[in-house]
Amino acid sequence: MRAVDAKLAQESLSGSWLSTRLGVGTQRLDAMRRGGELLGVRRPGGHDYLYPAWQFAPDGKPLPVIPDLVRAGRGRGMTDERIYEVLSSRTGISGEERLVDA
Repeated sequence: MRAVDAKLAQESLSGSWLSTRLGVGTQRLDAMRRGGELLGVRRPGGHDYLYPAWQFAPDGKPLPVIPDLVRAGRGRGMTDERIYEVLSSRTGISGEERLVDA
């Protein structure tokens, strides 16, 4: 398992858990992912998606900036997996801050 795959699994929410938390059906959740309202990354070796927890506010609602980030990344030809990798990457050589923390 690649390090990014392990990190994704560790810091993400499953679609079934998230649909219950948001009070929407799994089909609506999938539509939100496809529409760029949420960032969902296919589970390595699986068919379901994982949703990084950092895209949600403490109240459980998606952060308003997420659609803009997803749209910008997709507009530049990035896959959702690559968008996740970029946002989760460290901002500097020696720090632990990630782009998503900004």
